[in-house]
Order: sequence, then C-alpha cells, then structure tokens
Amino acid sequence: MAEIIQKDGTWTFEGDVVRIVPGRDKGVGLLRQTLGEVVVPLRALAGVSYEPGRKAGRLRLRLRDGADPLLQVTGGRLPEASDPYRLTVEADRSGVAEYFVDEVRNALLLEQVAPGPVDAYLLPGPAVPITVGAGDGTVAFDGDRVVLDWNWTTEEAKSSGGPREFRVADVKAVEWSPSKGLENGWIRFTLAGAPPAPAPKYDPHTVELFGFKKDPLMALVAAAVAVRMPHPATPAEPAPVMAVAPVAELAAAPPGPAAAEDHDALLRRLRELGELHQTGILTADEFTAAKQAVLRRF
Repeated sequence: MAEIIQKDGTWTFEGDVVRIVPGRDKGVGLLRQTLGEVVVPLRALAGVSYEPGRKAGRLRLRLRDGADPLLQVTGGRLPEASDPYRLTVEADRSGVAEYFVDEVRNALLLEQVAPGPVDAYLLPGPAVPITVGAGDGTVAFDGDRVVLDWNWTTEEAKSSGGPREFRVADVKAVEWSPSKGLENGWIRFTLAGAPPAPAPKYDPHTVELFGFKKDPLMALVAAAVAVRMPHPATPAEPAPVMAVAPVAELAAAPPGPAAAEDHDALLRRLRELGELHQTGILTADEFTAAKQAVLRRF
C-alpha cells in the first residue's frame, strides 16, 4: 500500500484501487468538496505521473478514455481546483509522491492494464439525489427524473412555461460547458425527438451559467445523468436488414396475363433492379444475373 497525505487531499493506493479523499485547504474547489471520496479501480487507469515544482509539485492520475462519466461530460475543461485527479504535493514530500507513482505503475504493468479507451463506465459517477442551483436555474436529479426550475434571472420566454420535468430515459444527450471570457456556460439536456434547441438563454431544457463559484457543480449533475445513459462508445443498433426476394423472383415480370409481352413492365423491372444494386441490397453478381434474366424476356 502507498499513501500520500497533503493539505490538498489524501491519495491511497490499495493494490486494486486508488482512493482519493479531498482536503480542506482553501485551494480545494467546491466540486471536489461536493464530490467527496472517489474510488478509482486500477483497470480504469491509463497512467500516473508526478511533476515536481520549486514550491510544490503535482501528482496526476490519467484515466482511460470513457472510464469516468465526469471526465466524459467535461472533456478536459474543468479548472484545476475542480479536478479530482490532481493533487498538489509540497516540495518536501516529493519522494513520497514518486514512490506512489512507482507503486501504481508497477501494478499496472503486473496486471497488464491496457491504457486504451473503454466502452463502459468504470466509475459510478456522483451520488444521487443531487440538486444544484446556479446561473438562471436549479437542476434536481433523483436517479430517474430531472427537474429544471427557474429563478428571477431567467428570461420570461423560458420561465413562462414553468418548471420542466422529464425522465433520464427520454434524454438523448446531456452537455456541460463552462463560462469562458464573456461567454456564458450551460448545462443542456437534449430530449429524443426534440427540435433543434434555441440559444441557452431561451432553451427550456438548458440552464445558463454566468461564471460563478457553483457553476462547476452542474458538471456533477451532468455526470450523474450521463452514467445512467448508454455509453458513447456503445455500438449503435444495426439497421434492420431488408428481406430480398430470390434473384429469379426479382427478374420476373409483374403477374398478369400479358406479362411476357409487356415491355414497359420489363423496363420498369430493370430500373428497380438498378436501384436495388445502387443501394447495396443486390450484389454485383445478383444484379447481373437478374438483369440478364429480364433481358431474355424481351
């Protein structure tokens, strides 16, 4: 076991998991404090590193792409103070940090953990129920239903319809974007079958964020919802395969007493065969055989 205790937090490696507990230092962001303890399975790790500095160093965990719903929805846009996988290490504790790195790396090699992406979440995401108020609204999520409520800053075009409630099963996508410069951020829920969304300021399924302290907490809501949705790497269901009649049936003219002499019907059948070939339903060999069969009927 390896452990490093700092004002910024405590990291403990127990052989098969890295246990992260945030500290109480003023530099610990509100997101990390609210998220609380995070347990990272060894198989979710892509790597670990220590970056020494003059006054303080940084210990970092790198997770495999797709392993953590929080990283999935934030896409590398979390501020450092909110990043649960970064630990500030005092300069005189650099030796402990390097030992921690060696222990984790050795375990990754021993267990032959591949650093590549995964197609299923390996972390459970933030605990529910969770409620966050920021920007022009409040989002509450109980693990099944999402409720959006508004405050005095909300545009009337959005608030006039009252609170919005929907099930996570009806959510097609959830997105979080932080405020940047003069641009506001947002948390947006896209529902299945919904028309294109208007700007966040007017979208009744979006909470607009103004760049204040609680904004990152909306990323926790987004992660709690995302982990209960299909993983982005889950293969889409294949399109249903059209049943194709045997080539002999495709080549046959439409039924009728004068089908053998009906050249117009045969021409129509040739066009139909060409369309089936262009769309990939008929192979080149099947198309050639069916076309020759039709041509023999002229």
